[in-house]
Amino acid sequence: MLSFVRKNPVMIIALLAAVITSFFVPIDKEYLGYFDYKTLTCLFCVLAVVCALKNENFFFVMARKIVQRFNNIRMSILALVYITFIGSMLIANDMALLTFLPLGYLVLTATGKEKYMAFTFIMQNIAANLGGMLTPFGNPQNLYLYSAFDISNTEFFSIMLPPFVVSVTLITVCCLFVKPEPLRLKEETVVMHKHKIVLYLALFILSIAIVFRGIPYWIGLIVIPPVLFFADRKALKMVDYPLLLTFVFFFVFAGNMARIDVIRNFMSMLMEKGTLLFSVLSCQCISNVPSAILLSQFTENYADLLIGVNIGGVGTLIASLASLITFREYTKHNPGKTAYYVGMFSLFNFGFLIILTVFMFVWCVI
Repeated sequence: MLSFVRKNPVMIIALLAAVITSFFVPIDKEYLGYFDYKTLTCLFCVLAVVCALKNENFFFVMARKIVQRFNNIRMSILALVYITFIGSMLIANDMALLTFLPLGYLVLTATGKEKYMAFTFIMQNIAANLGGMLTPFGNPQNLYLYSAFDISNTEFFSIMLPPFVVSVTLITVCCLFVKPEPLRLKEETVVMHKHKIVLYLALFILSIAIVFRGIPYWIGLIVIPPVLFFADRKALKMVDYPLLLTFVFFFVFAGNMARIDVIRNFMSMLMEKGTLLFSVLSCQCISNVPSAILLSQFTENYADLLIGVNIGGVGTLIASLASLITFREYTKHNPGKTAYYVGMFSLFNFGFLIILTVFMFVWCVI
């Protein structure tokens, strides 16, 4: 139980917040209106299919082939970061890190370049948090806001393209400062079942079609769980259910907060004064997913909120749940370098946060 609490602190906090606010807003039939069922369904379907593809080593093999094309550490780190960046757009930021951080560790240890591990992990972490901003399913908060405000695909991309381009540029520039030291990655045989890969890719396409509203979300529940039950039962067990429960608890918390007059008026006033800035600051304290759910109750300015909870994912270690994954992975391999990692993490993350926030303020003014 203690281990579960340590691994899922945000979910526990969300549960406590939901329970506490329920004393102020007694449970009634309006609670049923708190939940965004489409968001929960889409998130479950995408996570389940991605787990199945991961079990077949699909992402690992694809990423390894890309890295093998480069023969120096600079280009290999850049490839690892770009893979994570692109991966976060397709399979969500946390899943991208769970998939590609081990590859980063493998590349660096197999070639004797462990001194670059902290930098590589931090750049992969930033890439995961900022790369996912471009697609509705790249970050969990995107999926929620995309659905809650019924944002069109064209508008979503137009809102997120400017900070995305700046993020790509900043990440590339940082990686180019690495010296181009030569390296060689050893060959390794990895088993893949092609017929399962084809099936899971078809399910992934179905999941994406549901996210983009091409197919009703309930079809995903009818098709995907039964298929995976017979094809890969383990994938269903691997789904990040604590993340889904975090959404459920924060839906209750946010819904209750919006029904308390004093809080609703205060939060609405703050959001009117600066949706972008307040959403960025909120992420630093309570993470980007709960910030999106909570603040969406008090503003109609979804464009600034969407930008704020995405660029706000960099900064503190708790600004994004994905950052805790990276921290845990790094300290597992380097238990004596926690302070060094936190220092470097803060330097790069707050640098990115300041540059992106200032840029978006100037962009919005222009």
